[in-house]
Amino acid sequence: MIGFSVFFSVVQGLVAGLGVTVFVTIASLVLAAAFGFLLALLRQFAGIRFINLAIDACCEILCNVPALTHLFILYFGLASLGVKLTSITAAILGLGLIGAAITCAIFRAGFAALPGGQAEAALAAGLAPFQTIFEILTPQAMRIALPGLGNYAVQLLKDTSVVSAIAAPEIMFFARSMVTSSFQTTMIYATAAALYLLLSLPLMQATQFLERRYGRLKG
Repeated sequence: MIGFSVFFSVVQGLVAGLGVTVFVTIASLVLAAAFGFLLALLRQFAGIRFINLAIDACCEILCNVPALTHLFILYFGLASLGVKLTSITAAILGLGLIGAAITCAIFRAGFAALPGGQAEAALAAGLAPFQTIFEILTPQAMRIALPGLGNYAVQLLKDTSVVSAIAAPEIMFFARSMVTSSFQTTMIYATAAALYLLLSLPLMQATQFLERRYGRLKG
């Protein structure tokens, strides 16, 4: 009973960060998808060299600098300049911006996979460029991009563990605090891993469903 009571208290302590983990994941995913889609549209259709170079440079920086560095800049660096963000706001903004670079590549791959003659045919049929992009090309590209977005969502959920470094009260934040006070290292981190797995499984199932569905539609 003593062992069970300790385990139960560990679960209670970690569940306290469950809501923040889910919230940061969803908010970061929405920001990443919205901003990434905008970047993909500009990169794919603007045709302006300066914009293309700027987008490519931003994506390279966001993808190739460790996430923790971006979070520290947003949380500690901006604070030193007088701009104070809450830990959750910095976490969402940091992961969302990094995710925008990733989703930009996913959406661009979706547009690139479309037959080249579709845009020309739509324009020849009398559709405006705006209509061609948003009514003809975007729905097809989104369908192609959905499996990639699902995989990214699973990865994002796991990446939220790094935001504990800026004191965002998610699962790993409470896990580290409990380890410091109780020294039940194995039990606490194993329970945290189980919680992440329980959160990831539905996302992985949804991703596999999208991949199967897209495979049927494509065939």
